[in-house]
Amino acid sequence: MASLSDLILQQVKSAAGSVDIPSNVQNEVLGGLADSIFGSLKQTAVQPGGIDLIKNLLKGKSDVASSPVTSLATKLFSTNILKKLGLGSVLGAALTGLIPKILGGMSNIFTDKDGDGDVDLNDILLSLAGAGTAKKQTSAGGGLLGAATSILGGLLKKR
Repeated sequence: MASLSDLILQQVKSAAGSVDIPSNVQNEVLGGLADSIFGSLKQTAVQPGGIDLIKNLLKGKSDVASSPVTSLATKLFSTNILKKLGLGSVLGAALTGLIPKILGGMSNIFTDKDGDGDVDLNDILLSLAGAGTAKKQTSAGGGLLGAATSILGGLLKKR
């Protein structure tokens, strides 16, 4: 079962192939990009209207470049990784420029798994858990998937 962080890291590695990242910091940069995107998704999910922002982003219904999710991921990456590593403005700009590409590519990951005609939280959870195992994983608490279910499920019930 791929976790959301695994899927994000796959997108990061795919997008980062076009940027020459020094080998001594490559793992830290790639992990930092993935952590920043995941952090942005988590922080956005708990904000009022955040679930809709994420759903629209993952469905390709909102502009990735101007999304608050993208802005927050860029801010997190700049603050937590770029400043720490001091990679310079050219490489920094190239790396932060990957964030919209990575988030845009994530819309291809999630599809209508439950056959209700749209991509919703249930489809995202089914995509992460693999068809037929989402219920077992979420009820067992399943690490990241359990946390996502708990946080996002709780928010959706309040709507």
